[in-house]
Amino acid sequence: MDLTPFLSSLEGTTLDQVLLSIAISGKVAVSGKVAVSGKVAIAMKGRFLLRSVCESFQDRTRIGCAVTDEATCLAYLAREPYELLICTDYLEDGNGFELARKARSAHQGLRVVVLALGDVIPAQYVEASWLEAVVAEADFIGDQRPLQAAVLAVMGRHSYRSPSLRSGTLPYLSCPRLTKREYEVLDLLASGLTDREIAERLVVSEETAKTYTKRLLKTLDVNNRLQAVLKGMRCGMVQL
Repeated sequence: MDLTPFLSSLEGTTLDQVLLSIAISGKVAVSGKVAVSGKVAIAMKGRFLLRSVCESFQDRTRIGCAVTDEATCLAYLAREPYELLICTDYLEDGNGFELARKARSAHQGLRVVVLALGDVIPAQYVEASWLEAVVAEADFIGDQRPLQAAVLAVMGRHSYRSPSLRSGTLPYLSCPRLTKREYEVLDLLASGLTDREIAERLVVSEETAKTYTKRLLKTLDVNNRLQAVLKGMRCGMVQL
């Protein structure tokens, strides 16, 4: 899937808090914001993750590539210079770690952050010099700051590993029981639907759909929709 041509039509942020604020200035970090003057490439597993990460950028004009597979991402990277690549380890077609390796090999100045949905770095990549920043999904579910910290680190030419990757211990995961309606809303969120689309699918008002989503976030004890879907995946409640 290639979302790049449709970035301007995204409705707004699907996250309750902004993960990444792309500020156009000459500095690496200003008040916790990431300064990126070049293009950003995003490769994620599935429509939901791709759309959520794209919508977390305040300035989407900096996103030059938004795809779900390795080959298309590499093709975009070959067309013009990119400054930052954010990808998941699992992709709809290809592998995020291999994407990072190939991208860094072809573009030495490119900075890369990998979101590890599998919570591990494969043995063959653990000591790789090109693998700058990796965030375990388990760390991101409870706190979105590790992803932001990873981006800040690579833009400052530093490496980063999120807490569980450093300690080798995954945080405790509590899986609550959902109602039938909450399962429906979670499944629709994972499909990448907006509040308006969820309302249409459930035949309710958009305001009611928003209320359903808020209740789901409270039940799952998460801060935003992206964390809700990722936690739902880990608890076996939903699949991307």
